[in-house]
Amino acid sequence: MRQHQEVGEVQTRGRGFEELTARVNEVLARAGLTRGLCVVFCRHTSCGLLVQENADPSVRRDLLAWWARVAPDGDPRYEHDDEGADDMAAHLRTTLVHTSETIPFDGGRLTLGRWQALYLVEHRLAPHRRELVVHVTGE
Repeated sequence: MRQHQEVGEVQTRGRGFEELTARVNEVLARAGLTRGLCVVFCRHTSCGLLVQENADPSVRRDLLAWWARVAPDGDPRYEHDDEGADDMAAHLRTTLVHTSETIPFDGGRLTLGRWQALYLVEHRLAPHRRELVVHVTGE
């Protein structure tokens, strides 16, 4: 059993989805491992990771709209607003996604389903530079 770890950055465009599948597959290629488990960890509290539909962009738009209803920006009941009206809403929305995803890989590629992709979900309105840790264990 061998391990490989890399830390990288993703520049987001603001609220929305950034697909990570190809980037993580590049890490797997550099790791030189054929099969095992890949853990992707996001070092932030106002964005997260999600495995979701990759074919129809309306799924991602509907998710953004639903999160807006569940955790609206600027709700006057929020105490925490240090970084603006979207601050606490972003933290709340992150509780509905994950800070890490564990995905098996085989043949040096993530074994996602045909209609799946790995995304970083940015919940803040402004663009941000996000840091990810990719840790691979396998053979």
